Amino acid sequence: MKLLRNLFFAALALVAGLSAAHAADRAEKVVYHITDSANATAALNNIRNHLNASPKAQIVVVAHGAGIDFLLDGAKNKNGNPYDVVVQQLVDTGHVQFRVCNNTLEARKIDKKEVIPEATIVPSGVAEVARLQLQEGYAYLKP
Repeated sequence: MKLLRNLFFAALALVAGLSAAHAADRAEKVVYHITDSANATAALNNIRNHLNASPKAQIVVVAHGAGIDFLLDGAKNKNGNPYDVVVQQLVDTGHVQFRVCNNTLEARKIDKKEVIPEATIVPSGVAEVARLQLQEGYAYLKP
């Protein structure tokens, strides 16, 4: 009986170890949810730090409401630095995508042409966040 129990725990440890090793090899999939552009600089810094720690991570930034403002043409942070430069650098890594809510654009009467080309317009920001989590297995972060 003791031998059987030891074999069971050894097998369990082996399976757990293999699962952990497999998970470590997989790229993280994370959605960053931005609802206020006042948090954009911190969020972009978090994303850079995230990629430094996990270079294989796949990150999607979904913005809606007041969160879209940093993804509009000519947007600058409080120090006067343009956001589009940092956004372009992150997109260029091949690991970060930006998505903007069309419902917000329509509600705020913002022309789609004002959205920087690095961002994709999606029908609904909240629906996109839910879809990424439920259908594609993305972890949720709200900086």
